[in-house]
Amino acid sequence: MSRLKSWISAARLRTLPLSISGIIVGSAVALAQGMFNGEIFGLAIITTLGLQVLSNFANDYGDGVKGTDNEERVGPMRALQSGAISRVEMKKGIVITAVLTLISAIALIYLAFGKENFLYSIFFFVLGLLSIVAAIKYTVGGSAYGYKGFGDIFVFIFFGLVSVVGSHFLYVQELEYPIWLLAFVIGALSSAVLNLNNMRDHVGDKKSGKETLVVKLGFTNAKMYHYFLIIASLFACILYVLMLSTIHWKNALPFIAFIPLGIHTLKVYKTQEPKALDPELKKVALSTFLFALLFMVSAIV
Repeated sequence: MSRLKSWISAARLRTLPLSISGIIVGSAVALAQGMFNGEIFGLAIITTLGLQVLSNFANDYGDGVKGTDNEERVGPMRALQSGAISRVEMKKGIVITAVLTLISAIALIYLAFGKENFLYSIFFFVLGLLSIVAAIKYTVGGSAYGYKGFGDIFVFIFFGLVSVVGSHFLYVQELEYPIWLLAFVIGALSSAVLNLNNMRDHVGDKKSGKETLVVKLGFTNAKMYHYFLIIASLFACILYVLMLSTIHWKNALPFIAFIPLGIHTLKVYKTQEPKALDPELKKVALSTFLFALLFMVSAIV
């Protein structure tokens, strides 16, 4: 494998659509309100992609150093695990990605708030720094929260609340209650992807000392938690639509994404072998992305 292909593989491109789903949803609400800005949207997407790639590099490094990525791991082999990228090189990659992402975040903040809203700028700058730290500390270091069962909480916060509510605020600079329901939808579905990943890997994680929520709950209870995430996200979406001042046929478009999610839930119910869950990760991630795209379409038509 060439050096470029090794870095592309480490960036894990298949995770990127899920990472920008919240940005698309928050921006779609702003579009429907007539507050959309193409430049803000572009920079928000770039910043979020940077954070996701940073997280992927950090996860590759953290799990590789801790020995979690071993011969028992299910799924694609990681860069550090295979030896395609060294520890020193991955560290440099993490630093460079973090710096570029921070530059993009600063540009986004300045574009959204300018010089007039200094307090907003400071708040989002701190939020950007926290996002970078959270991306790295998921698996890196002795206090890595992904090894203590807190990964689901951080995914819900940053993929859901921060992504949807934060991106919407960049346009309108106001907090509106209904947007939190959409943030719950994306946060819950993103947590479902992580839960699937942890259910798939829970045997190896337990042996290596990685105490994910699945390891703490057990496989059967993790399934129940998974059903809750999918069903709760559906009800949150229904509640959002019911809160709209007028309900139109186009508001039903995003619900199409719950059809494959329903089929997926049935698949999880019937699955007893953790390794068999690997194909389901892509299905939930792409269904979440489909939800975001359909939500954007509903704002356009």
